[in-house]
Amino acid sequence: MDKPISRFPVPALENLPEDIRQKIVEVQEKAGFVPNVFLTLAHRPDEFRAFFAYHDALLLRASGLSKGEKEMIIVATSGANGCLYCVVAHGALLRIYEKAPQLADQLATNYLKADITPRQKAMLGFAMKVCNASYALVEDDFAALHEHGFSDEDAWDIAGITALFGLSNRMANFTSMRPNDEFYLMGRLPRPPKA
Repeated sequence: MDKPISRFPVPALENLPEDIRQKIVEVQEKAGFVPNVFLTLAHRPDEFRAFFAYHDALLLRASGLSKGEKEMIIVATSGANGCLYCVVAHGALLRIYEKAPQLADQLATNYLKADITPRQKAMLGFAMKVCNASYALVEDDFAALHEHGFSDEDAWDIAGITALFGLSNRMANFTSMRPNDEFYLMGRLPRPPKA
């Protein structure tokens, strides 16, 4: 028996506006399945468009952060926010980008004990402050990032990703968004050699 992916109605693909249907089909062709976040957020098409426009603007732009580092921010702050969906889904991406099967579990639990560089710990320390106490950010927080080679634009990226996923975490929890089963094993075992 299939478990529901959201406590809200999930629209049928054929009933969605063309631009949303096309985006979902592109993701399905690339990933081999449709991540449940796309189907859950499609319940409100205008909000779907706004969310993914900001998501893509932050995560796809050229930056001083690698793809893996962006996923580190998502996993660590989603763990702090208790978001199962984002920890599982972005943990899979993190494992794949970094080729590190244990890293997502470490970051979701305690980034200070994770197998990452001092630079990445500084990045995540800043992200966690944005996540948990953004009102307390001071110049020393930016100086700590600068000491590790991050620019103010990188700080914006760290804060923007943290903030967007604060929204995402809360909506995922609110909707009872279920992670796709496919995510759990992705990046945990080496891929078999191609024939």
